[in-house]
Amino acid sequence: MNEKYDVVVVGGGAAGLSGALTLARARRSVLVVDAGAPRNAPAAHMHNYLGREGDNPAALLADGRDEAAGYGAELVTGAVTTADATDDGFRVELADGRRVTARRLLVTTGLVDELPDVPGLEQRWGREVLHCPYCHGWEVRDEKIGVLSTGPLAVHQALMWRQWSAEVTLFLHDGPEPTADEAEQLAARGIAVVAEKVTGLEVSEDRLTGVQLATGERVDCRALVVSPPFTARADFLAGLGLEPAAMEMGGHVIGTHLPVDAMGATTVPGVWAAGNVTDPRAQVIGAAAAGVMAGAALNADLIAEDTRLAVAARRHAGSPRGQQDSAVRA
Repeated sequence: MNEKYDVVVVGGGAAGLSGALTLARARRSVLVVDAGAPRNAPAAHMHNYLGREGDNPAALLADGRDEAAGYGAELVTGAVTTADATDDGFRVELADGRRVTARRLLVTTGLVDELPDVPGLEQRWGREVLHCPYCHGWEVRDEKIGVLSTGPLAVHQALMWRQWSAEVTLFLHDGPEPTADEAEQLAARGIAVVAEKVTGLEVSEDRLTGVQLATGERVDCRALVVSPPFTARADFLAGLGLEPAAMEMGGHVIGTHLPVDAMGATTVPGVWAAGNVTDPRAQVIGAAAAGVMAGAALNADLIAEDTRLAVAARRHAGSPRGQQDSAVRA
């Protein structure tokens, strides 16, 4: 690695690689530091990405790394532990002790899905244990779908998944009881409600077949929907005074994120962010688009700085002191 870069991109998912590609094509020196743990790693396919519908997300990232590297971006495997401000940018330290400096930072570290504590659930995450109907609804259409309630948005989830199947069951688990209005909506849409707590999953031939209840009963189920809280991966930014904020949906906190403006700028000058670390709801194509926007905004900011420095240098060269310095050098 070089010592100094125009931009260090922290995170090598769709957002980070898109930002790196944009910046590298703008002839910026770019370093991508990637821990190799994308949020969608458990998923075999990605959807709603025009032109790459159904592709393996790992293949997209492999292609993205090749493309970014082809324009001169450097990529290393590692985790960033700290980021601190310097007089002319930032100093970034990796877990292995390596240090680099950058004029700007692009944070695309994603998030962590905090899954409910149900035995077997984590092992099926991204397979038959799902979250987003736009990512996976078509693949389980007309199947028996369960929705595991762990918070106040479970009814919303059940009603949404009803679009993909007429056989939806809401397991109240440790979530709240539906209100009278919600109960009427569920009944009108033919969504069954099970009050008992889910204690485990039933799997046969490496396929989810049902859920187990605290009563000892089992309920047929081919897909189980969860709505885990989202935790932004941003601890390393604490030294910059940049911390995740609560994100709400329908008046309820669904997790944390880094607030940014429309172009991805954070509240700390010189730091941009894109992808799931800013918006937990962003799908792959949305994260990629946000990375491009942030990359373009970063380049524009660097152009403005380059221009200010060039003007200052020109003025200094034309001043009596600058001319004196030139004569001494001659």
